[in-house]
Amino acid sequence: MEFDIVALSRLQFAMTALYHFLFVPLTLGLSVLLAIMETVYVMTGRIIWRQMTKFWGTLFGINFVLGVATGIVMEFQFGMNWSYYSHYVGDIFGAPLAIEGLMAFFLEATFVGLFFFGWDRMSKVGHLAATWAVALGSNLSALWILIANGWMQNPVGSAFNVQTMRMEVTSFYDVLFNPVAQAKFVHTVSAGYVTASVFVLGVSAWYMLKGRHLDLARRSMTVAASFGLASALSVVVLGDESGYLDTEHQKMKLAAIEAMWETEPAPAAFTVFGIPDQEARETHFAVRIPWVMGLIGTRSLTTPIPGIEELVGHAKTRIAQGILAYDALQAMRAAGTAPVAEPVRQAFEENGRMLGYALLLKRYVDDPRKASPAQIEKAAWDTVPQVLPMFWSFRIMVGLGFYFIALTATFFVLSARRMLDRYRVLLRLAVLSIPLPWIAAELGWFVAEFGRQPWIIEGVLPTAAAVSDLGAGTVLGTIAGFALIYTVLFLIEMGLMLRAISKGPAPDTEPEAGLTTPRLAPAE
Repeated sequence: MEFDIVALSRLQFAMTALYHFLFVPLTLGLSVLLAIMETVYVMTGRIIWRQMTKFWGTLFGINFVLGVATGIVMEFQFGMNWSYYSHYVGDIFGAPLAIEGLMAFFLEATFVGLFFFGWDRMSKVGHLAATWAVALGSNLSALWILIANGWMQNPVGSAFNVQTMRMEVTSFYDVLFNPVAQAKFVHTVSAGYVTASVFVLGVSAWYMLKGRHLDLARRSMTVAASFGLASALSVVVLGDESGYLDTEHQKMKLAAIEAMWETEPAPAAFTVFGIPDQEARETHFAVRIPWVMGLIGTRSLTTPIPGIEELVGHAKTRIAQGILAYDALQAMRAAGTAPVAEPVRQAFEENGRMLGYALLLKRYVDDPRKASPAQIEKAAWDTVPQVLPMFWSFRIMVGLGFYFIALTATFFVLSARRMLDRYRVLLRLAVLSIPLPWIAAELGWFVAEFGRQPWIIEGVLPTAAAVSDLGAGTVLGTIAGFALIYTVLFLIEMGLMLRAISKGPAPDTEPEAGLTTPRLAPAE
């Protein structure tokens, strides 16, 4: 039953997180595109750019509201479904979330209001500053969330406190400048820029196919193609950096992504195609390119990448060390306020970093010190995520990344040659490509989070030890409730977006001098 609660709690959080992330990338990307478009309006004074900013701003606003609503639900789940996690690492994880709420979210929300209601009440430069503040606030929100998530992937700047039985911050600087968090931030934000660019490109292509709003569509496609091409190239480069960091901090995740069962001589080959078989511990029909994985993963020709079998062996050693740490911890707790024997203290200092590995045994035995060799073997193999979905999710994501480069580059060239309306088949392709960035983004989060299992905090706290003490019926009920509510919200979102797109941009004129709302003449 305990394992069922873990699976159900993971399912609920995965469902709400993946749904929430449908809105995040479009918010990140559209906020910057709006700022770019309004900057052109302020510099040129041409009304078409103001009209473009207002139109795409309407779609941004619809998306923003749904993103805020679904994001709040996720934060409540930490206390409801993951109470021990919140207790164990609240001092660390809670700080970035609090800063995100106080600094980034309120900055973003405040200036969103000025963006929508300040057009005829603010100067051009003042309104432009508010629009850029919306973009800054959106990106700061992503920064603090990804700092928190990056710490879960690479828990630096923290230590376990024996007295409080909790993880505590030892260096907020290390938490803030965690290389994993910084790489995730720039990679995620760039993916959001690609999402918005392909969205604008696709909607504009639809207008061109219909022969509607051609001036807006051409200019929007030019901006989206240019911005999208730069962003798509950034996603690939920054994704390579994330893979390199996995080699240092999450070796098992990288081995699962590559279905690398055995450690290969350096430089390792990259498996383009294959069908991983976790039971047989081999990859059928594998097609490999020599040297490529070694160059990507280690940036050298001499450094090997450890395979799954070798990493499981390391996990066994760490579990043994974790048992020693667990035994010392129990002795220290039993001593209470009395002095702790030096051998006990030394044992914990030497092995305390592996305490989390002992907690992996809690799935099989109440007291890790009583675990049998067979149970230790099972716990060690639990550190291997499901390889098949990891393997193919990563490859589909990467394939889509290169597709976005080709798509945006094509329309960038067409825009430069003023031939955007020349090839209708390419316009149709742009329309059909609208959902693809979301697929790539969701797969990226799947690889990042599913690949971390069985850890909720890498090497520190197993997912199975972090859940709240809830009944299966309670969690199932909330899953059903969220599924119903989110389905309704999705239908509302799609209805509003499609209605706004179908209606198109509203006519717009330059505001009168004084930038005040004209008063109606009194009725005669």
